[in-house]
Amino acid sequence: MFSKILKWAGFTLLGLAAMVRRAFGMVSFLVHRHVNKQYALQVREIAIPDDSATIAAGRHLYEIKGCGECHGADLRGKVFVDDPAIGRIAGSNLTYGKGGLPESFDNKAWLRAMRHGLNAENRTLLLMPAEEFTQMDDNDIAAIIAFCKAQPKIDEASVPIEIKPLGKILSVLGKIPLFPAEHIDHSWQQPSQVAKAPTAAYGKYLSVSCTGCHKPTFMGGDNPVPGGAPVANITSSGHLGKWSKEDFITTLRTGKTPEGKQLLVKDMPWTMTAQYTDDELTALYLYLRGL
Repeated sequence: MFSKILKWAGFTLLGLAAMVRRAFGMVSFLVHRHVNKQYALQVREIAIPDDSATIAAGRHLYEIKGCGECHGADLRGKVFVDDPAIGRIAGSNLTYGKGGLPESFDNKAWLRAMRHGLNAENRTLLLMPAEEFTQMDDNDIAAIIAFCKAQPKIDEASVPIEIKPLGKILSVLGKIPLFPAEHIDHSWQQPSQVAKAPTAAYGKYLSVSCTGCHKPTFMGGDNPVPGGAPVANITSSGHLGKWSKEDFITTLRTGKTPEGKQLLVKDMPWTMTAQYTDDELTALYLYLRGL
């Protein structure tokens, strides 16, 4: 009797193992299809000035958009996820040094990557938040490109991205935004320049950078990073509804909320938002407070 139980248990385990192999095979197939999908599009080229004022503006945007979180403060690249189950995800070396961008990476290539989330073969880049950059006006996107191109060459090989089994499963389920090109309207034409002022309208423009974690509704919810803390509701129906403009600015500059909570940088990158100007934070507050 006992031998029969062991026999059936063995058959059951073999059956489950076969099901798992088939399921993961399907996941791997879907990831491969996403990664290798080619997009047909024409990149709209714009002028990229190289004057000092544009480069300075680009530096500020590079800082407040969190580019350094993935590519490093000096653009040499950076590993920002290294998990045995999810994989290793790194921002590439964005300088023109050895191991970085090739000399052939021109303005059109920058625009293809930043506004469309695509590489030179018109296939999706991985985990590049291009859906945020595609909404930036021509003036701002040109400034970031000008800043990046002006940086010293750093000879350091980009760390290759490696997606492990759990990372593949989460990406197929939409829990990790691994394929940015799929979420972009590639035919949309950006405005030349959005008016910069401490207004709700400008705050709406800036708030795009908040949607990656706080969702397009800004209501928060599950953290896009597996195992991360829940993301806060930053509309007027959350704590923000009780905060003054000064409270908001202090929180985004110091990480300390009016309720006395110290935000962890890994949960809320306040060291990045601390780089916003007073007008930018005022504009963001006015827009979010009105939701």
